[in-house]
Amino acid sequence: MKLTTQRTDPDLVRQVTILVAIIGSIVINTISNFFPPDGVDMATLSDRLFPSVQILPANYAFAIWAPIYLGLIAFGIYQAQPTQRHNPSLQRGGYLLVFACIAQCAWIYLFLARLFPLSVVAMLGILIPLIVLYQRLEIGQHHVSPTEQWLINIPISIYLGWITVAIVVNASLALYSINWDGWGITPAIWAVITIIIATAIGTQVTIKHHDTAYMLVIIWTLIAIGIRHLDTPLITVTAAVAAIFLILLSVDAPKPVGKDS
Repeated sequence: MKLTTQRTDPDLVRQVTILVAIIGSIVINTISNFFPPDGVDMATLSDRLFPSVQILPANYAFAIWAPIYLGLIAFGIYQAQPTQRHNPSLQRGGYLLVFACIAQCAWIYLFLARLFPLSVVAMLGILIPLIVLYQRLEIGQHHVSPTEQWLINIPISIYLGWITVAIVVNASLALYSINWDGWGITPAIWAVITIIIATAIGTQVTIKHHDTAYMLVIIWTLIAIGIRHLDTPLITVTAAVAAIFLILLSVDAPKPVGKDS
């Protein structure tokens, strides 16, 4: 009797794994917000433990997770379609988004467990795969169809944009948690330095990729930082100037060139 075996398509496995990872990270994040340990969610925990860290944005800024997760769901469903199974761009992306989702779940646990230095390591585990994925997808390097723009590029851009600024904030909280004295520099000045760093990163991405979605997330966060610290004009004015600068830069930046893909 002759036995036949059928190999599982590795691209199908990748599609399913990515979709499961996205759903899993959303479920864990939702549970952590509605049923947090000790009844203290992440925003409340930050407010209680880090009142003097002046780089924290206003709490409304964290509403960005809604479009992030909506975008990731759209990405997950789109990439799981049979017609996208052998999409070269998605194939190049591999399992990078899966790694980011796993690190996201680890970050939630570590932050709520008040293991703030380790939470920075976890956030690096989100950031690095997203940067590599962003590069492999060649976002902003050439024109793509509106479908791929909305269902592939924009979701990854928004996610990466938020993590770019979030890791800076997270690092500041971690340093505060271990009683770092900031080399004698005042918290307000450190906030200004951090805003300048975020603006420099945003400038580089704008010039190289002309990525509006990424840029809007940076601007959104800068404005939220300024609003939270209205009682500290140095921070508010710096954040406002940085946001205006990025808006003007994004308007004048050159468009991506190349053939449609």
